[in-house]
Amino acid sequence: MSTFRAIPSIEQLRVREGCRALEAIYGRDSLVAALRTEADEWRARLANEPVPPDLAELIEARTRQRLERLHAPSLVETINATGVIVHTNLGRAPLAEPAADRAAAIAAGYSNLEYDLEQGKRGRRDTHAERLLVRLSGAEAAVIVNNNAAATLIALAALASGREVIISRGELVEIGGGFRVPDVMAQSGAILREVGTTNRTRAADYAAAITDRTAMILRVHPSNFRIDGFTERPTLESLVALGRRFNVLVAEDLGSGYFGVPESPALRDEPRVTSSLASGADVVMFSGDKLLGGPQAGIIAGTLEAIGRIRTHPLMRALRADKMTYAALEATLEEYAAGRAVETVPVPRMIALTASEINRRAETLAERLNAAGIRADVIDGFSTIGGGSAPESRIPTRLVAIALPAERLEARLRAQRPPVIARIEQGRVLIDLRTVRPEKDDEVLAKVIAASAMLLP
Repeated sequence: MSTFRAIPSIEQLRVREGCRALEAIYGRDSLVAALRTEADEWRARLANEPVPPDLAELIEARTRQRLERLHAPSLVETINATGVIVHTNLGRAPLAEPAADRAAAIAAGYSNLEYDLEQGKRGRRDTHAERLLVRLSGAEAAVIVNNNAAATLIALAALASGREVIISRGELVEIGGGFRVPDVMAQSGAILREVGTTNRTRAADYAAAITDRTAMILRVHPSNFRIDGFTERPTLESLVALGRRFNVLVAEDLGSGYFGVPESPALRDEPRVTSSLASGADVVMFSGDKLLGGPQAGIIAGTLEAIGRIRTHPLMRALRADKMTYAALEATLEEYAAGRAVETVPVPRMIALTASEINRRAETLAERLNAAGIRADVIDGFSTIGGGSAPESRIPTRLVAIALPAERLEARLRAQRPPVIARIEQGRVLIDLRTVRPEKDDEVLAKVIAASAMLLP
């Protein structure tokens, strides 16, 4: 018999019990394509190798592996053990359980996203969550878009297109992914007018730049960097006074969206949304997925007149949020309104954790690792807020330091499913449980033991 005839036909392989199970999962076309690829590869190998006695089983096993690789999702759950609370690369803010549940419920069915239940006719999506935002912020109105860069873009486009926007040179920041405030402003159609210097800008600099072409004074909170030393920056109140004097709008890009929860030394320099609006800003823009701890969203709060112009701008349709964002954001805001966000919303809860609270969990993890033959010590260290919020924030924590080859262990932890993302300092892998949900501690233990298996002496 020809060596090649030893390879079962595709139909013979399809009827095998294991292949029928694969077809139920991945579909007939995917299974047949994978089987054909495997058969072709074996045909080439058998030109120089003897036929293995279990060839059909080998083809089936390799087909299963091929299909698992081909259909594996690219977006997967990870365990964040870095201690960076708002980790941009790991999806920023994890949602509160009520927010995740609400989003899942809305996603799985129909909703009144753009339907007025009282009138029985088409409604508007841009009013969802507005009631809670107005209540919590003190604004007259609010509108939501898909992220804070979009919030800044549409605010400038709606309120200042074709006219000048005055901004301090010290606030021409670059945000994540290489996007820069001047570039966003250019896309909006607004004309940038820089005043002051990198380290010192006074209210008088703004006043001297105001002309009949001026539409807005824009203040940008430096949320991802800090300039120390010989610096000066006018207060928001002084800029609002200028705006009132010259009939010019005043907008503030807050970035992170801090509502005062939790009260933490790490956030002492972070402006509050409520304070900016109380100071008289016409509009403020901030993120939903940073310090607020909700879904990715750009939130614009301010006066009825300004928000009305933004709400009706043509860009609103391109930048609008979807139903799951509204659902998760509204549920997150409900936790704030009920006064329990510091217990139920992960970001404020993790910021508020004390080193002693983390130490208890760290000691338990280290003891169990040592019992498994893996040298682990609990040491002092610092967590950080991250996500372009509260630059240089250092929150005291307790870390589990593992005495194994650091780069190899870190790589093997990333290869686990789900991956465990840790950090390396001074040649050791460090696990910071501040950013790990307590119910995941056992899973972290199991993944570290599995990753260490080939590295133990």
